[in-house]
Amino acid sequence: MTITATVPSPRTSGGTPRRALAAPEAVWSGQAEARARGKAARRAVSRSAHAAPLRADRDPVELVERANDGRLAHLVPLRVGRMAASPFAFLRGAAAVMAHDLAGSPVSGLTAQICGDAHLSNVGFYASPERRLVLDVNDFDETVVGPWEYDLKRLAVSVVVAGREAGAPEDTCRQAAYDAARAYRQTARTLAKLPFLQAWTFDLAQVLAAADVDDLAGTLDRVRDKAVGNGSAKVAARFTQRVQNDGWRFVEQPPVLTQVVGVDERAVEDGLRGYLETLPAERRTLLARFTVADVAFRVVGVGSVGTRAYVVLLHGNGEDDALVLQVKEARSSVHVADPACEPGPGHDGRRVVLGQRAMQTASDPLLGWATVSGRPFLVRTFRDMKGSIDPVTLRGHQLDDYARLCGALLARAHARTLDPRVLAAYVGKSDELDLALTTFAAGYADRAEADHAALLAAVRSGRLPAESGV
Repeated sequence: MTITATVPSPRTSGGTPRRALAAPEAVWSGQAEARARGKAARRAVSRSAHAAPLRADRDPVELVERANDGRLAHLVPLRVGRMAASPFAFLRGAAAVMAHDLAGSPVSGLTAQICGDAHLSNVGFYASPERRLVLDVNDFDETVVGPWEYDLKRLAVSVVVAGREAGAPEDTCRQAAYDAARAYRQTARTLAKLPFLQAWTFDLAQVLAAADVDDLAGTLDRVRDKAVGNGSAKVAARFTQRVQNDGWRFVEQPPVLTQVVGVDERAVEDGLRGYLETLPAERRTLLARFTVADVAFRVVGVGSVGTRAYVVLLHGNGEDDALVLQVKEARSSVHVADPACEPGPGHDGRRVVLGQRAMQTASDPLLGWATVSGRPFLVRTFRDMKGSIDPVTLRGHQLDDYARLCGALLARAHARTLDPRVLAAYVGKSDELDLALTTFAAGYADRAEADHAALLAAVRSGRLPAESGV
């Protein structure tokens, strides 16, 4: 077998030189070297250092205003209105605010492909290429290569904010944040002990067993059962109708769902032709059998409101064979200016797609990217067997269970690009990191609530326009 590169120094226990199959900078080192790297990072930045509060020299409303730059102006009030609904809704939409605060915070120096916006609502069910349900991190608009701590800190904060909103006692919220961090640490340590291929394919059953989610089982079953019924057929039945002499069309529900005609419609269709080239050949062959029936504009999410987002209705083997794609604008990551992060490919749609493929155990088989009217977009199947838990509805030990589940899933996602042996050596056996992140999460949750209050004040004063209830 031809070996393309050789690692100059590591050796096995028997003294035989270890040789790599890839370039030296991409090599996962031997066990001793991996542990040494993680422990060296721990000596440089202690685990307890992650309890430190973040910078506070900023106006959160100004950061929200900056994040609105480049969005469709008529939808900015809707975005602000959705963020104003509650502290947790604010946190969801304020990824740019927390990214600003995280920049310059203590980091271990160990990087992974990170979600960049890892909160409790960015985990959910979706369909794998084999048409089975997968539960994983599922939002990658902000993905970059960066400090794994950024994701874990944002996740822990979201646990406390959601728990408070649900009316849970403060001790319960802190315990759930602690358990999210502990599940992350323990999962990293479990993955570090497995053969590489087993760690790479660590499945949902193993994650659920590691997270111990008995109190959440009923809720997971209900969300899973509902997700199975979601898909293009359901979307088409709910949001489209046949128009006499004009084929099938999306039914307008302004401002959330509106028609796209003329130049804009043709631009989306032209972008889809380029998108096909980002797919494997066999999937291009599949999609070539479909024809475009209609294109509409559809507002999505909280943080994404105001970006250009389209849904495309396609028909395959007859009009009953519907496929609905989402074509969503990909903006620069909120971490793009952070020196601790690597912005990735110049095309932001490609950045999102490659980041998603790197972190997920399985991804949407039609996931790709496109350019529409000179802007980067990502393309994916719309609502394909998707389902998620609303964390602010969780009661009792359910919040704790869900926090552990999300912590374990996040560790699995990070370990796909950061050697789990290195990560495990850093996080260690003790709960020093868990305690530090609990302290951090409670403190930053206070700030998120204060920032939400500042947003409400800006709306009342007329500084920010807001449209609520949509």
